[in-house]
Amino acid sequence: MNFQQLKIIREAARRDYNLTEVANMLYTSQSGVSRHIRELEEELGIEIFIRRGKRLLGMTEPGKALLVIAERILNEASNVRRLADLFTNDTSGVLTVATTHTQARYSLPPVIKSFRALFPEVRLELIQGTPQEIESLLNNGGADIGIASERLSNDPALVAFPWFRWHHSLLIPNDHPLANASPLTLEEISRWPLITYRQGITGRSRIDEAFGRKGLIPDVVLSAQDSDVIKTYVELGLGVGIVAEQSGSEQEVGTLVRLDTRHLFDANTVWLGLKRGQLQRNYVWRFIELCNAGLSVEDIKRQVMEAEEIAIDYQI
Repeated sequence: MNFQQLKIIREAARRDYNLTEVANMLYTSQSGVSRHIRELEEELGIEIFIRRGKRLLGMTEPGKALLVIAERILNEASNVRRLADLFTNDTSGVLTVATTHTQARYSLPPVIKSFRALFPEVRLELIQGTPQEIESLLNNGGADIGIASERLSNDPALVAFPWFRWHHSLLIPNDHPLANASPLTLEEISRWPLITYRQGITGRSRIDEAFGRKGLIPDVVLSAQDSDVIKTYVELGLGVGIVAEQSGSEQEVGTLVRLDTRHLFDANTVWLGLKRGQLQRNYVWRFIELCNAGLSVEDIKRQVMEAEEIAIDYQI
């Protein structure tokens, strides 16, 4: 057994068992990947993958248990390599934060300002992407901290801490008839062309779920990734916008009106994600603490570094 074999097991699970992608990720050949898998199965005397011909479809139960162990071994190996650097460069370096546009533009500025005051020698890199991209960056080491929606809290390879809860609001031109709607209902909103976020980001699923519960199909004429784009097209009169409530700015004053829709759409939670079991520089822990004052650095370390309990069903 070797590290390359364990990396192949891990990447196979991450790449939906596509061996071509696994080979590309590990800079090797597909035949080499297949050979490593076959040799490991022969050494352990178990089948790791479920197969249909030469195609991998998933993992067997022993394979799933092996994946957990492989993740832990590879994380610990990474921690050994990082150890000296962590203790010699505790207040300087680079902090890479992967986040959505909405959080980067509206929620993070005060946190980053406070962080820079504490760690002036740390350079910050903000990578903006979708929750899926953020999750992938955390898993492959491309980001130290990920900030996104519920997706981060559902990944067992990550530890997620809640930051804040937020709601959507309705954005309309200041002379729009909906400004006089009382009460404001989903039925009223669905009568107008709608501009909102594209699928998979900024709580779009909450919007669709709310209309779906009422049996309504809104006319989404334009979907976009960031709030500023949505505002632009609402100002042009293309429709009414549903945006994150924290996306308000002074530029809206005089041209747009925001209406409270907390009674119409479920709340969303922003999560701060870290890779489970991975050592971090002190400033990474402190960044999380700055976001959520209810957490101490020790609490954060303990939750990230404690081993995840795995239930293995041994059948005889």
